[in-house]
Amino acid sequence: MATLATTFETYQSIGDREDLSDLIADISPTQTPFQSNIGTRSAENTYFEWQTDELATPSPAGVVEGNNLATFTATSPTTRLGNYCQINMRDFLISGTQQRVEKAGRASEVGYQAAKAAKELKRNVEKAALWNQGAVVGDTDVARGTAGFPAWVKSNVVVNAATAPTWSAGTPIQSTATDIWALGAPTIFLESMLQSAMQQCYESGGEPTMLMVSPYNKTVVSGFSGIAGSRYNVDGAEPSVIIGAADIYVSDFGNLSVVPNRFFTTVIDAGAGSLMNDWGMLVDPDEVKLSTLRPYSIEALAKSGDADKRMALVEWGLQVNNEKAHGMVAGIKAVA
Repeated sequence: MATLATTFETYQSIGDREDLSDLIADISPTQTPFQSNIGTRSAENTYFEWQTDELATPSPAGVVEGNNLATFTATSPTTRLGNYCQINMRDFLISGTQQRVEKAGRASEVGYQAAKAAKELKRNVEKAALWNQGAVVGDTDVARGTAGFPAWVKSNVVVNAATAPTWSAGTPIQSTATDIWALGAPTIFLESMLQSAMQQCYESGGEPTMLMVSPYNKTVVSGFSGIAGSRYNVDGAEPSVIIGAADIYVSDFGNLSVVPNRFFTTVIDAGAGSLMNDWGMLVDPDEVKLSTLRPYSIEALAKSGDADKRMALVEWGLQVNNEKAHGMVAGIKAVA
């Protein structure tokens, strides 16, 4: 039925109120399971250090009765390790008018942007902590960079078309190609690889309790025979103790909480050609810490015009107490 020509419709109307929901839909992931599971400490300088030591190899040999020591065993010094703090920052500038006008979805533009910046900052730290990079000393033109977790682990590793770091002198510095993982054509993640890495950790004295993987490799691990049933009790621990855990993998050398991390899918550098590599990280949360020189903060900067300036900042570095406490399965596929 045709509309009469004189009918006044919304198409001609001026002044109808808009319908804008008082809701801002943002489902960007904010969980940071690596940061949430490891420890923390305070750093006192941009370069922070710690020490490791190890016991001598066991010997079955005895000594004769009445042995008179003519020579003494040389004493081995501790190993000194270090890493650099890097600065992660987010900033924003909101005009006085934008702060004053009535808005949908938030009362204060400054408050909304501050909360958003804080979440983005934490995501950036999570990604950097998992990044395949050595430490960057930095200067007036180059930002300092902290060595990510993968750059530290070189002992308990299962490699597939990949080469583990060969750094020395206590710190994986980004100045040479041997300070980070060199990745090639990846293979599928096999249960035998995980078992081998766990055995190496055990033989080194390590006791990792967490297997962190990408979302894709979480689905791969779910098919392993070592995944425990839903009724398995993790040493009497409360389920809430393990942040982000989805399954328990039961191995001959200990149990692992399998924790997926969304940031793994963009962490790994392209290997041979454009092939994307991935890895499984065997982590002892007690043996890795987030060292903070300046904690997460949002600061109001000096006002020089009709706008509010804010800066969200954190200065931090990664301390891997002893890399032999952890393990790595490297050179595995990131996609099917």
